[in-house]
Amino acid sequence: MPQVGSSLQGTLYYWCGKLAFRCVLASSLALALGGILLAAQAADNDPPKTVAFQPADPLNSSAFEHFYNMDYDRSVQEFQKVLDRHPNDPFAVNHLLTAVMFRELYRMGALNTGDYANDSFIGVAHHPADPKRKDQIKTLVERAEKLEEEELKADPKNVDALYARGNTRAQFSTYTALIERAWFSALRNAVGARHDHERVLELDPQYIDAKLVVGAHNYVMGSLPWGAKVAVSMVGLSGSKEKGIEYLYEVARANTENSVDAKIALMLFLRREHRYSEALGLLRGMIQQYPQNVLMALEEGALLRSLNQNQEAAAVYRKVWEAGRSGKYPGLHYEFAAMYLGDVLRSQKDYAGAASAYDLVAQVQQPDSEVLQKSNLGAGEMYDLQQKRDLATRKYEAVIATNSSTPPAEIARKRLKEPYRAN
Repeated sequence: MPQVGSSLQGTLYYWCGKLAFRCVLASSLALALGGILLAAQAADNDPPKTVAFQPADPLNSSAFEHFYNMDYDRSVQEFQKVLDRHPNDPFAVNHLLTAVMFRELYRMGALNTGDYANDSFIGVAHHPADPKRKDQIKTLVERAEKLEEEELKADPKNVDALYARGNTRAQFSTYTALIERAWFSALRNAVGARHDHERVLELDPQYIDAKLVVGAHNYVMGSLPWGAKVAVSMVGLSGSKEKGIEYLYEVARANTENSVDAKIALMLFLRREHRYSEALGLLRGMIQQYPQNVLMALEEGALLRSLNQNQEAAAVYRKVWEAGRSGKYPGLHYEFAAMYLGDVLRSQKDYAGAASAYDLVAQVQQPDSEVLQKSNLGAGEMYDLQQKRDLATRKYEAVIATNSSTPPAEIARKRLKEPYRAN
């Protein structure tokens, strides 16, 4: 990347870095919801075919299944065993890297799909990263890159090594932006990831899984406003929404391991294009395939709300809540369903029902603190609308007791002084 020679140029590259990162983050959303990038092994003129796990190891199948179902601890343990058996395989390193990183991102609260559905494409982690996990992620990135560079030094046209390096760069870009908020590093790795996978397609057009990253990048770059497109073009990036969606559908329809990942990326992009029914069809197929993925289950409710099918959305949230209470989502934050149910009922002016839904969150043994605060605040406001000031006051006090320095706590202090009234 060119050296920054002036404050104006530095500002330009800062924003180019943020914009360029959006494309790699979008491709990583497939990972965020339970997908994982794998390599395709196709001969030069052969049609795409089912991909064997790399490295070839019988434990990979179980590890991937646990990862898709958000059982991150089991997937990390199993991917570690695969790596122990194949210490010089960059794919084994990348798989473990993915599981470790997204387990941490989920713990940090950085995988809420709603955070990535707006124009910025950039989500915000709600809890700080564990320093030990940060060191582990960096160590795995360095290990993967070393193995990939050794293979590429021996053969610069090794498509598997190029593909693996692109995956490593994509994941490290996600890490540096979401966790470190380091835009220059994110820029370098985002550009490198895309170029690696474009090079793979040049060498082997049938390497269909490489179209996942390239397609996602094309869509995001094509979605930027004109001024932003000009800025990112200065660092060699361009894109087309139409081409991006076309590429993703190619991967989704191919019988490869990345087909699920492509469907997840498509679901997000179709939602942004207001093609909600199309996205819902893709999502429901994945929910059947990975029933323990609570993020997918919650996303069904979000898409139904976008279709103005609020009663159906409320039914989905009730179903997710009951499933969580019965133990279907162990260790996962299914209490989001109660908060979202409260939001739906509130929009329908069912204030008593909304208050009851918000109150459910407190029944979870270790609820997400942010969800708990928002739900207590919502319950307090609903009780105020029902003229139940004592109950409302208790809820506002609970918001402050959870964390007194947050925006919900600031609102709660205002509500203690003056009861909430609907607009």
